[in-house]
Amino acid sequence: MESKISRRLAEATAPEVCEHVYGPRLGRDFPAVFSHLTDINQAHLLMLLRAGLMPREAARTLAAALLRIEADGVDAVPLDPAIEDAYFNYEAHLMRVAGPHAGGSLHVARSRNDILATIDRMRAREALLRLMAAGTRACTSALDNALAYIETVMPGYTHLQPAQPITYGYYLLGVTEAFSRDVDRIASALPELQRCPLGAGALAGTAFPIEQQQAARLLGFLDVVPNALDAVASRDYALALMSAFAIAGASASRVAQDYFVWCTPEFGLIDFPDSVAGTSSIMPQKKNPVVLEALKGKGGHLTGLLMSALATVKGVNFTHTGDGNRESMRSFFEAADECLRVYALIELVLRTAAPDAALMLERARGDFCTATDLADALVRERGLSFREAHHVVGAVVRAAMQSGLAAHQISSAMVDRASLAQIGRELNLGDDAVRRSLDPAVTTFERRHGGGPAPAQVRRRAEALRDVAVRRIEAMRAEQDRLTTARAALKSEIRSVAAG
Repeated sequence: MESKISRRLAEATAPEVCEHVYGPRLGRDFPAVFSHLTDINQAHLLMLLRAGLMPREAARTLAAALLRIEADGVDAVPLDPAIEDAYFNYEAHLMRVAGPHAGGSLHVARSRNDILATIDRMRAREALLRLMAAGTRACTSALDNALAYIETVMPGYTHLQPAQPITYGYYLLGVTEAFSRDVDRIASALPELQRCPLGAGALAGTAFPIEQQQAARLLGFLDVVPNALDAVASRDYALALMSAFAIAGASASRVAQDYFVWCTPEFGLIDFPDSVAGTSSIMPQKKNPVVLEALKGKGGHLTGLLMSALATVKGVNFTHTGDGNRESMRSFFEAADECLRVYALIELVLRTAAPDAALMLERARGDFCTATDLADALVRERGLSFREAHHVVGAVVRAAMQSGLAAHQISSAMVDRASLAQIGRELNLGDDAVRRSLDPAVTTFERRHGGGPAPAQVRRRAEALRDVAVRRIEAMRAEQDRLTTARAALKSEIRSVAAG
């Protein structure tokens, strides 16, 4: 029994190959690529007709057949792993609908290699636009709450230890900065995805006088990939995007880790509605942060998918290969889906997290995170070097802790005792000045420089980031409108050819 697709192969495809290679690939890929393959076939047909490479009557037959296949939908196409992949199964169905000669003539001046490369770019382009939108929504939710909680004082942490007072709005502004860069990294791949590989053939172009730019335009591309070998060999845009996905996943995971700690009863700074929590099968008191755990896990998953794709690609020849272009792209499309889930979940977290403002302020007043502000006051008002002030305040904090006092209970006399021991003289700062320098509700709002949490500075930067988000949305919509217009033109032209 011969192969169903090649007279070079004298034997039918082995059942194991059908079961473990072609079958799974066909079931996974065909529904995902059906519409793209239809568009590519229609664009290629129109290009062949205009280039004088397809008789008009044959073009009319093929156009009608392609429109019928499109109307019937993906489920109307019988799939057979013995004829390999999505393209050959689509072509076999086209030959049944249009006739063997007309159906078989559409493959002139092209290869599965450039078709697959074009499909991958079209799918990646769609994923990129979805991710830009989802990432921007996450940024917008963070910005909304950054402004809502612009004066909600809380401890800032380094090494998970109280460091300096900030505001919850300021924290969210910092998150927005990172997320905005993540979205920009994703968006940076768009120019490469606007170049079409169709026309590259197997790896060496074609001797037929095709009109490559026309086919690209019909598919919504702005240009063509200039080198045929590179066009079919490379998926580096996917690796760049997967790197951006992994970084975005890491950013979201770090924020999730903060919330994971802050929502524990031991911290108690943040609460979430019950709708985003899980519970225990045995412990009735439990309210588990399942969304945060999912986010942290997905960050690791995205890193693994990137490593999987890189490991797959690094050892393949610089040309079209199944492992380099098919197996590696499996990781890409899974990563795109996972990154979309990350953005949906982190947006939910940012939108629904409720800070305990009173407890946040109480912690900031009591946990010595204003110690640096007291040291700054000694520099400004008593002329100490910062290192001298650091030693004095360090001694004050140690004495307060040993006495069981909170930061706001430190007195001027305690500062004088510490300064006498450390630098040999009293400073006489006064209780009012000490209290003021240790009050996070005062000192936080005085940090107006260097990107600090003063409300006016946070508000200015938040508005600038909102403008960035608006411009990004406008650019994304313009690109989507351009693609929609191009596809509408494609459908109009193919209908015109079918009508004769």
